[in-house]
Amino acid sequence: MGTAIAYPLSAARTLALHTQGLTTPYQVKHTCTLSTIQNAVERLGCVQIDTLNLVRRSHYLVLWSRLGAYNPTDFDSLIYSPEQRVLFEGWQRVASIIPLKDYRYQLPRMQRMRQDPSEGFLKWFDQEGRELISDVLERVRINGAVRAADFEYHGPRRGSWWDWKPAKTALEYLFAFGDLMIANRINFQRVYDLTERVLPAWVDTNAPSMVERDRYWIEQAALTLGICQPNQLIGYNYFQRGPVRPVMEVLIKEGVLLSVEVRLVDGNLQTYLVHRDNLDLLKQAADGTIRAERTTFLSPLDNLWWAPGRDMQLWGFRQKLEAYTPAAQRIWGYFCLPILHGDQLVGRFDPKLERKTGILRIKALYLEEEVEPDEELVEGVATAMRDFMAFHHAKELEIEKSKPVEFGEKLMRGL
Repeated sequence: MGTAIAYPLSAARTLALHTQGLTTPYQVKHTCTLSTIQNAVERLGCVQIDTLNLVRRSHYLVLWSRLGAYNPTDFDSLIYSPEQRVLFEGWQRVASIIPLKDYRYQLPRMQRMRQDPSEGFLKWFDQEGRELISDVLERVRINGAVRAADFEYHGPRRGSWWDWKPAKTALEYLFAFGDLMIANRINFQRVYDLTERVLPAWVDTNAPSMVERDRYWIEQAALTLGICQPNQLIGYNYFQRGPVRPVMEVLIKEGVLLSVEVRLVDGNLQTYLVHRDNLDLLKQAADGTIRAERTTFLSPLDNLWWAPGRDMQLWGFRQKLEAYTPAAQRIWGYFCLPILHGDQLVGRFDPKLERKTGILRIKALYLEEEVEPDEELVEGVATAMRDFMAFHHAKELEIEKSKPVEFGEKLMRGL
């Protein structure tokens, strides 16, 4: 691997943001095409789907952070329109929107689940349940696409988060094993159909080996994260740590993954991994050719957070989604969006869109303790907030709480 080179913290931050598409300055007038949206998803590898909708759902926010205001219907068309479908719903790190060019890398997991039912939903079924699975699949085959709501169920509650009616569990089983795909969503409810009727003919369905899949995903994670540590690399995709480590070690031995040293704020050196294709980008970040110039807001489920612990290592910023934390124990708020300004994470705010009135309500707005609300910062946040409001069709902004108070006041004047 050769002698490790020490890079400044600013270069590591900039590379991590650049490979995620978070360094380009905001453009007031911009055009966002279907290709632009597709390229953004492919750059990230996948985008997490989430049910929370205090503002737009997380997968829409992740693209807004990088692209600015765009039409979410265009994003949906790339997933659900038969004529434009280049993305699909599947399992990567979690339930995600994934490029169809990567569909084949889902196949090893589907095959393994079929061969070992203890890994899948089948373990929840007795013989009667397995017959139900066959019946549900046959109904879809004969009658076409269905939602779980299309099946009636009047039985008892089943306990824990598996409190699904049996037909819903059967649909999820068939989806996980690849018999069904998500053809559409209606009011965010999944619409299931046969894979053969959803999957475009051009998609490669040749299954790679598990080692080939793991190698592909590790490289994809390294390219997308920019700079990270080995355990953070493993956390980006759907991996079991034991089997994937030997694959990562081979990539290090081959020189695909390179070790670099980063000098942190306290002066200590920390070793990170960089994909060899990103090494020139790291050098450009160090010499200032690539600069972090974007001010934007990030979903608490944004791909930037998928490297566990890196938020504190590189930014000294502790990111946490507190939606599932008891209200009395929350520090920041239910669905706080971190504020990115240049190469720094400077604060966060807890929003709620009141859709009937068009009010975007900021329940709490915070700056990090060492950050001053100077003119440049306020202007950058105000510009991003105007675009954020346009993306949500919000007519008015209300800030209930700001710390420091002057930041909220300056922001409202800037708007």
